[in-house]
Amino acid sequence: MRLQTLKFRVGFYLAIALTVATLLFTVLVVRYQRNQLLQEAANHVTQLSDVITKSTRFAMLQNQPDYVHRILLDVVNQESIDKVRIFSKDGRIIDSTYTPEIGQKVDRKAEACFRCHESEQPLQQIARSDRSRVFSNPEGKRLLGSMAVIRNEPSCYTAACHVHTKAQSVLGVLDIVYSLDEIDRTMQRSLITIIAFSIGFVVVASLLVSLFVHRLVYVPLRDMDAGAGRLASGNLEQLIPVRSNDEFGELAASFNAMTRALRNSQVELREWGRTLEEKVAKRTRELRIAEAEAARGEKLASVGLLAAGIAHELNNPLTGVLTFSHLIRKKMPDGSPEAEDMDLVIRETKRCAAIIRRLLDFAREKKPEKKYGDLNQIIEETARLVEQPAHLRDIQIDLELDRELPQVWVDADQIKQVVMNMLVNAQHAIEEKGSITIRTRRSPEARSPEPGARPVPMVEISIIDTGCGIPEKNLKRIFDPFFTSKEVGKGTGLGLSVSHGIVQAHGGTIEVQSQVGEGTTFRICLPLEPPTDDASTASSGSSQ
Repeated sequence: MRLQTLKFRVGFYLAIALTVATLLFTVLVVRYQRNQLLQEAANHVTQLSDVITKSTRFAMLQNQPDYVHRILLDVVNQESIDKVRIFSKDGRIIDSTYTPEIGQKVDRKAEACFRCHESEQPLQQIARSDRSRVFSNPEGKRLLGSMAVIRNEPSCYTAACHVHTKAQSVLGVLDIVYSLDEIDRTMQRSLITIIAFSIGFVVVASLLVSLFVHRLVYVPLRDMDAGAGRLASGNLEQLIPVRSNDEFGELAASFNAMTRALRNSQVELREWGRTLEEKVAKRTRELRIAEAEAARGEKLASVGLLAAGIAHELNNPLTGVLTFSHLIRKKMPDGSPEAEDMDLVIRETKRCAAIIRRLLDFAREKKPEKKYGDLNQIIEETARLVEQPAHLRDIQIDLELDRELPQVWVDADQIKQVVMNMLVNAQHAIEEKGSITIRTRRSPEARSPEPGARPVPMVEISIIDTGCGIPEKNLKRIFDPFFTSKEVGKGTGLGLSVSHGIVQAHGGTIEVQSQVGEGTTFRICLPLEPPTDDASTASSGSSQ
């Protein structure tokens, strides 16, 4: 046990306090018991003096000193009586159970005479309580003396012996000396017993109080100290046991309430931090998307302006070239080298015209003219347009369409253009035998058409091919205008860009997943419900 613990100090100081209190109590008890025993002994000796005085009165009246002496010897034979003697008025010992002192004269300052002869004139009357005295003999033995005055009564001075005259009031003194050895032994035994019981009481009381302090004070304090240590180390899961309903129990309950509040605050703070991180990440993604869209918009605007200018400047000359090429070709015989060269010129001119037409479509950014339509029918009609060329290249087109798909609010012609662009790109990506799968279904989760907008139900179009795939470095650029990974002359890089713009104008999204050598999957998500402004148009159109 550590000497500085509360339990040890309480027990130690309590033992000291109890020891002091018990010592004082023992002193008072011993003193009181000693006084009581001395008082009882004094009363006994005083009564014995009276009895001897009355017993020897007749023998004294008959002047029979031997009879008186025998009575004194009978008395001294009692236990604890040291000696009995009779003094004459002038202080001479006329009789004593201790024979050698008979005839001796006692000094006035002796223990037996001092009380009556404190002054020159001896006391004629002495109180009963003052007749006893305690003194020690030369051997150090404690004794109790009691004296009784023998007075000259009428029966004395009228007796036949006429030893005393009537004028003599006091004939002598009867002195009994009582040994206090037995009382001292009793007091010693009592003192030892009281001390033993006191020590036992102090030990038991200290142990019991220490036990109570340990249970009621030390254990709750140790629990709170351990709880404070756990709290300082960050452990908020383990609570302090509430062992009672007293102040320590209330303190432990308050400490537990504080711990739970801290734990809840920590959980809320952690959740708030996690939510904040998610919101920051989400806002960052939305900002990056917005920045990308803004950059793409600026780029598309610049490209559109440039494309419109180029298309306008080239369209008229190409029309003239194509017209005069046809006129010249009619004048050439079929099969001649000049006719073949002119056919090549006509084909390339037509291809240039097609490119210019696409540039114009891209530059105009035609606003969708939406109405409810059957998405599955749109896909089937578009697939039939590319089905024959695909079969010639040994490419199989599979349709997995959800026949329970509801009507969709779209511009059918623009969605056909998107599907057509995807199917053409898929055919170009398949070098040899392969397959293209077109799948429609309800999207398993609602999506937001724009960052921060309310999620709406979507329909999903998946176009899956087994072509060569798109390298990862090109996935972020495939929707940029004029970007293409095809060979020169096989693409303008505008198909996917135009498709992205159409899907975005419908409030949808387009995503791509690709693995080089395994194939590519495009997922187009379109809203099932029209936006708020389109919804009023749709309802008015349907009412008409």
